[in-house]
Formats: sequence, C-alpha cells, structure tokens
Amino acid sequence: MTDMGTLDRSITDVCPEYTVRKDLVGAVKGNALVPTYVLEYLLSKYATTTDQASIDAGVDRVRTILADNYVHREEANLIQSKIREKGRYQVIDKVQVALNEKTDQYEATFENLGISRVIVDPETVRKNPKLLVTGIWCLCMLVYAYSGEKNEVPWRLHRLMPVQMSHDDREHYLAVRERFTAGEWIDLLMQSVGFNPSLFSDRAKLLHLVRMIPFVERNYNLIELGPKGTGKSHIYSEFSPHGMLISGGEVTVAKLFVNNTTGRPGLVGFWDVVAFDEFVGRAKKAGKDLVDIMKNYMANKSFSRGVSVMQAEASMVFVGNTSHNVPYMLKNSDLFEELPAQYHDPAFLDRIHYYLPGWEFEQIRSEMFTHGYGFVVDYLAEILHNQRDVDYGSVFERYFTLSSTLSTRDRDAVRKTFSGLMKLVYPSGNATPEQMEPLLRCAIEGRKRVKDQLCRIDSTMAEVDFSYTRAGSADPTTVRTLEETDYPDLYWRDRPDAAASIAAEDATLFAPLLATGDANAGTEESAADKTVRSGGSEQSNGAAQPEAPMTGGSEPAQSTNESSAQPLTAESGERKLTPIERWAAQAKEGHLEFREDQRGVTYAKLFGPYIAGAQEITIKDPYIRKPHQVRNFAEFLETVFNYTDRSDEVHVHLITGYTDSQYIDEQIDGLNTLQTVFGQLGIVFTYEFDESGHDRSIVTDTGWRVILGRGLDIYQPFDGNWLNPLVRQQRLRRVRAFEVTYQYI
Repeated sequence: MTDMGTLDRSITDVCPEYTVRKDLVGAVKGNALVPTYVLEYLLSKYATTTDQASIDAGVDRVRTILADNYVHREEANLIQSKIREKGRYQVIDKVQVALNEKTDQYEATFENLGISRVIVDPETVRKNPKLLVTGIWCLCMLVYAYSGEKNEVPWRLHRLMPVQMSHDDREHYLAVRERFTAGEWIDLLMQSVGFNPSLFSDRAKLLHLVRMIPFVERNYNLIELGPKGTGKSHIYSEFSPHGMLISGGEVTVAKLFVNNTTGRPGLVGFWDVVAFDEFVGRAKKAGKDLVDIMKNYMANKSFSRGVSVMQAEASMVFVGNTSHNVPYMLKNSDLFEELPAQYHDPAFLDRIHYYLPGWEFEQIRSEMFTHGYGFVVDYLAEILHNQRDVDYGSVFERYFTLSSTLSTRDRDAVRKTFSGLMKLVYPSGNATPEQMEPLLRCAIEGRKRVKDQLCRIDSTMAEVDFSYTRAGSADPTTVRTLEETDYPDLYWRDRPDAAASIAAEDATLFAPLLATGDANAGTEESAADKTVRSGGSEQSNGAAQPEAPMTGGSEPAQSTNESSAQPLTAESGERKLTPIERWAAQAKEGHLEFREDQRGVTYAKLFGPYIAGAQEITIKDPYIRKPHQVRNFAEFLETVFNYTDRSDEVHVHLITGYTDSQYIDEQIDGLNTLQTVFGQLGIVFTYEFDESGHDRSIVTDTGWRVILGRGLDIYQPFDGNWLNPLVRQQRLRRVRAFEVTYQYI
C-alpha cells in the first residue's frame, strides 16, 4: 500500500471503529454474493488497524469467516445437514424477524439457508430493531434440538451478531464532521463510495454527491442519462441496504406500488430508494396505469389502492445509456430522447427534480478507485437513512432569493436538491452564505436542465428565469447549464436571441484577455485560419482550428487567395459558406510524394479537406496493430473531429489486421478505448479484422478516395515521453518516404 495521506490519518484517528481501507473489499469477496456493506463491516472489525501486518491478518480472518460460514443458496441443504450432525453451526445469512401473535414469540427467517420460525429472544430483538424492518445480515450460531413434538421447529438461535449496522449513531457522526473542512469532508465521502478524490474536479465531486441525494432526501426524483460505463447504477446496488435496483427498467403496478389482491405494499413501501436501471429504449412499453400512478406518486407522495390512498417515502431514480452525444441531441431532438414514449411525456418529466448530466462523468477506470480509508458504507448509509427526517430546503432563503418566475415545482425541486446536498456536506445545517452558494447553483442547474428540455417538448410550457439574488444586492445571478454554455446555438436553436446573449457574455468575459494580448499574436496565423475568419465568424461547436491543406507538393500553402475563399455576400443574394464547406472546397485531385525525413507533414494537411463535412468514413489500413499505430489512428480520429460538424454524428469504420497473438488483447483494448472516448464526442467508431486485405485507403461519403502508400504509419520512431513536443506536434516529426493519391469518385 502507498503511504497514508493526511485525510487517511485523520479519519483513522478520529473514527477508527467505522472506517475501512476501501481496496480490501475486492481482496476478500471471492465468489460470495455478499453485499459490499457486509464485507466492509467485517473488515472494519478485523482489519481496521493501519499496520500492514495486522491488516493482512485481518483480511485472512475475514476470508476464513466467509469460507466457513457464508451460506450459498445452492448449499442450503448441506448446511442444514451440518447443523443437525454437529448439533450446532455458525452461519452468515440475512435474518428477518416477525412477531407471531398466536404464540407470542419472535420468529426469524434465514434468507439463504431457507429455514423459518426460528425462535428469537426478545432481548436480541430489542438490541437489533432492524431485524423487524428490512432484516440484517448476521453471524449466527444455530443449534439443532429435535424433540419429536408436533409443530415444533428443531432450529434454535443460540447467538446472533450483526455484520451490518443495527443502530444509528448520528451524534457521533456530527461530531466527526466538525473535525474536517468542507473540502476534506467531500473527499472523505468520495473515498467512502470507493473513488480517489484527487482524480476528480470540484464540480465532478459535487455531481457524484447528487447521486447520493435519494438516500438522504425523501421522495426525491432523479434521472441520469449518459454514456455507458460511468457507474450510473453502481451506487444503487452496492452502497446501501436501503436501496433497490430494478434491472431492465420494467416493473408492474403490483410490484412497485401495491398488490390489489393481497393488499401488500410494493417496493416503494419498503425501500428508501427504488432505482430503474436501463430506463431507456423507445421500443419499451409501459402500461398507462403504471405511468399514471407513478406520476401521481412522484408529485404527491401517495398512490391509490381502490378507494384507499397510501403514502410512501421512497425516492425514484431513473438511469440509462444514451446513443448520441450532447450536440447531436440538442440539434435533432432533446436530452430526454432515449426514454420510452410513455415516459417522454411533459407531465411525467415535470416531476423530475434533477437531471444529472451523465455525459460529464468519465468512464470508470481502475486508477479512479481509492486505496485510502473511508466510512464503512453501511455506517454511512444508516446515517443518511436517518437524516431523511431532517429538512434544510429553506435554509438558503435567509441569504438568497429565487427568481419570482419559477413555478412551484421548480422551487420544490431546487429546495429538495439543496436540502440533500446540505445534509451530505453540512449535516448540522450550519453553513455560511459563501458555502451554501455552490450548492444552490448546483440545485438550480439540475432543475433548469429539466425545464429547458420540457420547453422544447411542450411549446405551451412557459420558459422561466433560473436565477437568484443575493441578500443586499439588486442584481440577479443567472445560472446556466454547462451544455448551454458549450453549445449556445444548439441549446437555443429556436431562440437566436438567447444564443446571442450567451455569446455576448462570453465576449465580455474574455475581452480583458483579448485587449491585453500580444499585438503581434495574429501575424503568423495559417492560411486556413485566415480563410476561416474571412467569413466573419468562427464555428461555435468547439472544434480546434485545423491547419492549412496541401496545395500540390509536399509543402503547405504559403498564401491563400482570400478573394476566392471569401464567402459570398448578402448583396449577391446567396448564403455564406460555412468553414467546413470552405475547407471541403479546397480538396483537389492529385498525387503527392514525400521525401525521407521531411518535416511539416500532418494529418490535417493530408486529409483535412477530403474528410471535411463527411458523415461516413471507411479506412483500410492493415497495420493498426502496435501501440504507436493505434496512437496514429487516434490522431486520425482527432482530425475527423476537427473537420466535421459536431452537431452531427460521424461514422468511422476501420478495416485492419490482427497483431501478433500475444498482443491481441492490448490491440483490442486500445481500439475499444477509442470507441468509448470518441463515441462521447459524436464519432461512432467501429472496426473489423480482415487478414486478406493489403490496400490502404480512406473513402468518404462526400465522394473522395485517398490512396495511402504507407497507410497512417508515416512517421519515423520518436520518444513517446509526454514532455517531448513531438508527441503533440505532428509537424515537428520526421516522416518516412511515402506517396498519397487523391481521387474523386
């Protein structure tokens, strides 16, 4: 293990009995289907020390306990036999207790072992009240005592020790919180759910905390849509014994709310959080009765069973993967486009308190997981469960006033999110206005994302001003979503005035930098930059400025006839060409030859004009095999990114060959990584392997074929150290001798 940091030392000093080293869980789990919170509880008992030798001994002890005592369902009969033959046996199982009023006795049911009506001492129930509610995982000593009497159960509970939290210790938790700053506390919460906080920005940490709000806030409705692999559902399945994750996203009225035949309440009556995984797919069906009951429950915290009205407190979470990137959705539909038709309904969506932007979460990588210490998740989950009784939704109103244009639902959503964040970061409810303001902005942003998309879907819904005013100030502070700032023209595609307003704000923001910049900074701009700027505006889609293309030889164009590249004016009655159209107009048929060790050759110069504006690109190169060749292909995809419209999806298909057998896994891992990272940027990359192909070419749906003599592997070997500028600047690299032919087909 690496040396303990300051945060690790602080938490193990202040709260040793409720902390655990987070990377130990994977070391002990094996094939036992035990929840993470149970494993962490055991580790906190036997491996809570910071001494490595003692930790190793504790881990071995926990492994032994699991191996000897954990009950696998398929081995239930074998364990029952062991109890009978030995007379007594210790097991780990989930135990739930109910009062049998006919016999006036408490009776336990063992979930995996499959036995019930086991008599429990009232004192055991008094010490562990959760046995009567959701049940708890326990280490139990069972005794077999068969007497032959009718209706007697031979199982006896001799001893019970919970292996998860069975009581609340809120006062201790609040006292621990006072020992840390807000930043340290947020880092501790991140470590407690398994992440290394040093790899996340402040905004990313706050968004991770939003995922936890349903556990601490009653009747909170959250949706998160985004790319796959970002950990959207993990926290709802592993973090807390009070959460239920429904895979597939489909459920019945009886299972979710109430069974009219038996009168038994559904999931919302038993769980703090009901999360729907894979809650996307336009083809998915949901009954109108389910959607109607869900809408009523999400708005009023109640549902009907015949003539009776029942109340529940469960929060609802909806998570799913998106098929397209953000600019594509903003241009062509809305950010709710993936939902089933029955849920793509303004009345349903207006009940969502927060839209968590899943596209802002990075795909989970192994280095993101912490090796440090955090709270045992069951301890933290129990604290959050009991904090649901607290409401901090109006605390900010002493210092901030929300815009009067917000609807009642808008205000309720902001208050509930703010309350949840306060309970997570400042559980005592005491915070300064400066500490509250980031939480308030986060709360407003999540509701704004919902409302702005609703206005797209339902033209009758009135837009509102998501702003707040500080006490003592007359000027409101406007809150914007990040995608609104990144893509103003697409976000406000039907409101050019709003997009222009955001652009004006950006111009004002950067004006001091532009005014004090180097007066000669623009004197060496490339010909392509001049061509782009000749239209009077630049792209607003965030693409990097490409380099000038080759004009016929191996050297870049030294000058451009600006009059010929100048877009047509309004007086001519024709529209101006876009930058992409101007780049594409520079593509010409021809043949280029490059000398050995020549410099100044880049993919942008070679391919930019020929892929400009394309939406379908097929590249054949049998040698995308070794790591440096996969890197070359990544740089080609970057060129595609720079020369295509970010509000459209671009499909790139690679046909290549397999590398040597011992390196195939590394090759496939690299290509899969490119699929993921560029997929989030709107470049849909697919690949196939073909050992029979030898040709190297690029073919686009705009009519161009580029015949590549050497494929993409044109550069001489160089030091791949990131500090070497050749890693980032293709124009500094020396090339191998190669030829390229451009054909219009």
